[in-house]
Amino acid sequence: MIIKELKFKNFRNLQDNHIKPGEKMNVIVGDNGQGKTNLLECIWMFNGVKSFRGSKDRELVRFNEKFSEIEVDFFSEERLQNARLEFVNGHREAYLNDVKKPAPSHLMGKITSIVFSPEHLSLVKGGPSVRRKFIDSAICQVKPKYSAYLARYNKILNQRNALLKDISYYSELTDTLEIWDKELALAGSVIISERLKYISELSAVAGEYHRGISESREALQLAYTGKYSDSEDTSCIYDEFCNTLEKSRNEDISLKYTTKGPHRHDIDIIINDRSAKMYASQGQQRSAVLSLKLAEATLVDQITGRKPVILLDDVLSELDKERQSFLLNKIKGRQVFITCCDYSTENIFESGKIFLVNNGQISEKTI
Repeated sequence: MIIKELKFKNFRNLQDNHIKPGEKMNVIVGDNGQGKTNLLECIWMFNGVKSFRGSKDRELVRFNEKFSEIEVDFFSEERLQNARLEFVNGHREAYLNDVKKPAPSHLMGKITSIVFSPEHLSLVKGGPSVRRKFIDSAICQVKPKYSAYLARYNKILNQRNALLKDISYYSELTDTLEIWDKELALAGSVIISERLKYISELSAVAGEYHRGISESREALQLAYTGKYSDSEDTSCIYDEFCNTLEKSRNEDISLKYTTKGPHRHDIDIIINDRSAKMYASQGQQRSAVLSLKLAEATLVDQITGRKPVILLDDVLSELDKERQSFLLNKIKGRQVFITCCDYSTENIFESGKIFLVNNGQISEKTI
């Protein structure tokens, strides 16, 4: 997928304008607070999901204006297409090739992008829930049915937890736990199996990117913690999960919640055989998350045939010149948008387009 033209009106602080990005690398340069991230957010919104900054739709409309509109011409499925989003009164309306869609989510799969923002550094330093959410969201992109298993698992988990609370008052309910254990294990074994398969693929691809970014000085690996079997086979995982739930039953009853399961698992990010969470520098953390995001984009392409646009926000800070050069010049076969504050970046930028952002006004710089 290639974005050919992007138009915006009353979007954030961006002055009404349109740009024609290059098909490969696009560097967006400007001081902080000028609107660089707003431009990436504009592209991201066509994924059909919420802003990666957590913003509400009404916050995307320029101050003192009543509506906002963004539009993109893009080449996908071997033809030129058009998508438009309108933001009015805190709501979004989506159009694809001039046909109104029932909901913005219907754009999903039509325009796909992968984003890195400084908030994603929590993938390394944050708690297990951050990493679980990243992996689960990534799997959902390539296997939409996975979301149904997640929803079912969470529903059963809530019901089991409610039962555990009731057992403290009605001990005769204990015998019914076995029924919920089997149901939980059925959904949970699929989740664990899919996570193991995806993490294996992601680790291999992310490792390649990290070797390139670090000029082979560092090796990146991922490991899934909490698995119940060395096999990815759901039946093996199911049996072990059932055994685990049975062994932890007394503990669960005492604590009144389910202590074991994929809702408690984690993903270890390892650099040179050491925990990145414990030992990685700021630059190494940033490189690791970048490698994961680039690998995520590659797997979307390999599994679905969709080539996502890559959005990298404030990615060059805290990286040395060699790592900056890799990101600017070595990502091949992708349309990339990358923001930075350092105007000297163009000195290590080999080819592509540069856009300057000043107080919401965007202009293309000839290079």
